[in-house]
Amino acid sequence: MKSIVFERNGDASVLQLVDRPVPEPGRGEVLVRMAVSGVNPTDWKARQAWPLPAGWQIPHQDGAGVIEAVGEGVDQILIGERVWIWEAAWQRPWGTASEYSVVPVRHAVPLGSASFDLGAALGIPFMTAHRCLTAGEFMPDKLHAGALSDHVVLVQGGAGAVGNAAIQLARWADACVIATVSGPEKAQLAAAAGASFVINYREQDVVEEVRKVAPDGVHTIVEVSAARNAAADVQVLRTGGAVCVYADDGGGEVTLPIRPLMGPNARWQFVLVYTAPKVAKAQAVTDVAAAVAQGAIRVGEDAGLPLHHYPLAATAAAQDAVQQSVVGKVLVSTSEA
Repeated sequence: MKSIVFERNGDASVLQLVDRPVPEPGRGEVLVRMAVSGVNPTDWKARQAWPLPAGWQIPHQDGAGVIEAVGEGVDQILIGERVWIWEAAWQRPWGTASEYSVVPVRHAVPLGSASFDLGAALGIPFMTAHRCLTAGEFMPDKLHAGALSDHVVLVQGGAGAVGNAAIQLARWADACVIATVSGPEKAQLAAAAGASFVINYREQDVVEEVRKVAPDGVHTIVEVSAARNAAADVQVLRTGGAVCVYADDGGGEVTLPIRPLMGPNARWQFVLVYTAPKVAKAQAVTDVAAAVAQGAIRVGEDAGLPLHHYPLAATAAAQDAVQQSVVGKVLVSTSEA
């Protein structure tokens, strides 16, 4: 099989296209013939600095394909199932940038008739967004239609992959969603994703505009840039509200005023999907799969998430595009499936 492999940390030049034997699934595992591999920021960050558990690594956590074989203890009925993959390469060498990958069966989720492109775009962004939408005191543990009715959600950075996922999931759950963006093109993307209100933070006062929509404040904030947005976040939280920080865009440290946050019993929740509680990840998988099955999740420009396709041999360029913050979702085609 053709695979992208790196044997040392470094820039994208360490990624090599090689031939490897097709692996056999072990107990509790499935062999997936990959169709599409999704690229996320942690993929290039892992390439630069994360340890290699086997001395080599096939990159990428997310993807979609078809189960071709199962290991001991896994029902044969799964063979031929179209699936989406999450956390394929977390503390394991078998990522999705390959014609085949092996993953624990619980990491291969039925995709139904949805496209492989959509399946490869789920994983990290949607599970991160799910955690951000369920970690606050006002927020439910599970998402479903109606779960967030009467809730107001602020998505800081509504045109990013996680921002898009948060908008789509929150709207599926019937929340009122306010999204911030940096310009008119990104405003169109956030609106296409389903945002109820879109604020251009370079031209509008975010606090003033949010307060027009939610005079009592917002229930939760999905935050991409805490260092840059902390002052505004403090002013728009309602009593018991939460700021859920999933990235450090714009700065690696944040300063918070104690009294203005103590009064409303506000919560700051930091989110990294890999180390999130197992029960939270399991619920995210269940809820995201349900949203997909109900047709509530979309990809593509008309869904606010432009797609950028690369062949397997151009995985280095795909990772570079993500590192350079291309708007939309970067996907690597791993086969003709």
